[in-house]
Amino acid sequence: MKRLAAAFCLVLAAAPAASDPLATKVGVLREEHSRETLSILDIPAADDTLAGALMGAADNNTTGKFTNQTFEAIDERLDEGADIASSLDALIDKGALLIIADLSPEHLLAASERAKVKGALIFNVSASDDRLREEDCRANVIHVAPTRSMLADGLAQYLVWKQWRKWLLMKGSHSKDELLAQSYRRAAKKFGAKIVDERVYEDTGGGRRSDSGSVQTQRQMPVLTQNAPAYDALVATDESDVFAGYLPYRTWDPRPVVGSAGLYPTNWDPSHEQWGAQQLQNRFVATYHRFMNARDNAAWLAMRMIGEATTRTNANAPENLKDFMLSKDFSIAAFKGVRLTLRPWNQQLRQPILLSDGRMTVSVSPQEGFLHQFTELDTLGLDQPETKCRLK
Repeated sequence: MKRLAAAFCLVLAAAPAASDPLATKVGVLREEHSRETLSILDIPAADDTLAGALMGAADNNTTGKFTNQTFEAIDERLDEGADIASSLDALIDKGALLIIADLSPEHLLAASERAKVKGALIFNVSASDDRLREEDCRANVIHVAPTRSMLADGLAQYLVWKQWRKWLLMKGSHSKDELLAQSYRRAAKKFGAKIVDERVYEDTGGGRRSDSGSVQTQRQMPVLTQNAPAYDALVATDESDVFAGYLPYRTWDPRPVVGSAGLYPTNWDPSHEQWGAQQLQNRFVATYHRFMNARDNAAWLAMRMIGEATTRTNANAPENLKDFMLSKDFSIAAFKGVRLTLRPWNQQLRQPILLSDGRMTVSVSPQEGFLHQFTELDTLGLDQPETKCRLK
C-alpha cells in the first residue's frame, strides 16, 4: 500500500498543473446622457449601457467555464469636462485593451487617437454619425451601433412598402437634427419617396417637462402642422428630444407620425420578443430591474462579439480579435432572426432594424422585396460602392 501511495504521489507531481484561465478585461467608457427628456420613462438609468456589458460578460463566462476563459467588464464613467485620454488610460492600466465606448462623436475620435497609441480596440455602441464610418473612419473602432442612414433606410423601406410615399419632414433646430434629416432625404431619394414640405421646430430652451403641459402642446402642435401639402406620414427628426414626442395625436391632419416619435427605427426595443429575444429581455429585467434599451443591447452585443472571437481564436489580443471579426468565419447571433457580420470596408456591424411604437415591434427591416446582390442587410445605410472610408 505504501508503495502504491508513493507511486500515486509521483504521478500527481509529474502531471502538468492546470493552466490559468485566459482572462479578458473589457473597459466600459461612458458619459452621462441628458436627463432632460420629454417623458419620464426615457430618463437614463445610473447603469445605462454598463448593465448590458455586465450581462454580456456573464453570458461569456457561462461558456468560459468550459473553455477556461474569464471575462470582466470594468466601468469608467466620465464626468463633465473629464479628460478622455486620462479616462482611457485608467482602463488600460487595469488591463483593459478592449473598450466598449458610449461616447459622443468628438469624444469617440479622441478616444480612438489615444487607443491607437496604446494598442487598444474600441467598440462604438452609441454614436450614430455616418461620418465616423466614412470620412472620419478609424481602423481601431468597431461600430456596433447602427448609423443614422441605416435607421432612416429601415423606416423608409417600411413606409414605401406601405405605399406611404409622401412625407412631411419636421426637424429640430440642432445640428444633430439636420444630420438625421439628411439621412431621411437620402432615403426618400433612394427608395422612391417624396418629401412634400419641410418645417423647423425652433428650440427656445427651458425645461422639457416642466415648461410643457397638455394644454399648451395641444394648441401649439396643430398650428405647426397645418396648411401642409397632401402627405401620407409626418417624419420627425428630433435627436435632442425637444418636440417630437408631442406630435402623435396632435397634428392638424390625421396622419401617422414616424421617425423620432410614433413609429421609430432602433437596433433594440424592450418590446422585441421574436427569435428568442424574450429570454434575454426576461434575464435583463430580473437582474437589473428595468428594461433593456438600445445602448444596453449594443453593449451586450459588443461583449458577446468579444466572447465569440476570444472563444474561436483562444486569444484576446486586440489585433487577433479584430482580424477574426473581419474574416468570413465570424458571425454573431443577436435574437434578430439572422446572424450578424461586419462590413470589412468600414467595420460597421450589419444588422436588421426594428420598427417599434414603444408597445410592440411593428416590423423589421430590410423589408420584403428590397434586394441586394450580396446581403439584404446592405440595403440599409451606405453600401460599399458609396463609401468614403479609408481606414487609418
